[in-house]
Amino acid sequence: MRKQIRLMAGLWLAWTIAGLFYITQDSVPRLYRGQTVAWKYVFVGWMAGMYVCAALTPAVLWFGNRWPVERRVMNAGFHLCLSVVFSILATVIEVPVLLLLGVFPAATPPPVITGIRIFLSFGIQGGVLRYWAVIALQAVYRSQKNAKIRERETFDLRVQASELAKQLATAQLSALKMQLQPHFLFNTLGAIIVFIQQQKTAQAEAMVARLGDLLRLTLEDVEAQEVPLWRELEFLRLYLSIEQVRFEDRLRVHIASAPALSETLVPHMVLQPIVENAVRHGLGQSEEAVTIEVGATSTNGSLALVVSDDGPGLVSPKPDHSGIGLTSTRARLTRLYGDSARLDVEQAAGRGVRVRITLPIRTIPAEGGQ
Repeated sequence: MRKQIRLMAGLWLAWTIAGLFYITQDSVPRLYRGQTVAWKYVFVGWMAGMYVCAALTPAVLWFGNRWPVERRVMNAGFHLCLSVVFSILATVIEVPVLLLLGVFPAATPPPVITGIRIFLSFGIQGGVLRYWAVIALQAVYRSQKNAKIRERETFDLRVQASELAKQLATAQLSALKMQLQPHFLFNTLGAIIVFIQQQKTAQAEAMVARLGDLLRLTLEDVEAQEVPLWRELEFLRLYLSIEQVRFEDRLRVHIASAPALSETLVPHMVLQPIVENAVRHGLGQSEEAVTIEVGATSTNGSLALVVSDDGPGLVSPKPDHSGIGLTSTRARLTRLYGDSARLDVEQAAGRGVRVRITLPIRTIPAEGGQ
């Protein structure tokens, strides 16, 4: 109801402005020539004609919506016929009103039929033009409205596409992460089986207990793609405690990280496959004890995670050659950070291998800043 009221008020206001335009156009030349202006006849006559058009405008708008002029040429022909009908109908209504108000522009008021003929002979074109003015304005409004609708639909589609892309990226990251979890899990279970076969019950029980703690920690962060550095190092210490049970005194571990970096976000389980490679290739191909060092430093706004060992060094002459662990880690880094992250594998100075992961420094926003 409010919309209809606003529409009707707008129509009557528009036709009032049009009537004032015609009144000005009719009066100013007469005043310029020094003629007397019969204000009653001019004002009431023009406004009566405009308000008759205002009363017929809702029907014109209905026809304009039913047969949009911009869609088909046949619609334009149809509206041309309707414009003539509109002009005749407006005149048939306007003449009796003017005669009733006593403002018919003639010294002696003629009969109604005669008055209609007089008005049609001089003003049928004006009625046709008024009809087409309404149709044209409606077409312009409809075009702007459709453009806004298309713009909104385009925006909604972009939002949906962005959400779908985000969901796809999350799914791909989760898939890469799932490649890592069974990888270390199967290796650990294999080690437990070996202990059981060797009747090393204490070591097997210790590994099972620590594996339980490790799985609990993994499940707590199963949905997380990034965790604080202190959380990642806690997970890594649990993993290495399992490997130390397996290799006993042959595996030595040093983990160092500045306290200021503890809240820096890193990919969950990003260090585990790197350290697992160091254990497998370092201890697996050496009879001597191997030391694995893990460090975290910040330089020029970037976080550097370095895993190095003093084992026999690279097996492959191509440093970029890697198995599932490093491949999945590289893919996750690309998905999460694009070109802002790197993973470099190189021969360490002297003995061993050094793996360096470079990440942009990101932290969890403080609650007060949300």
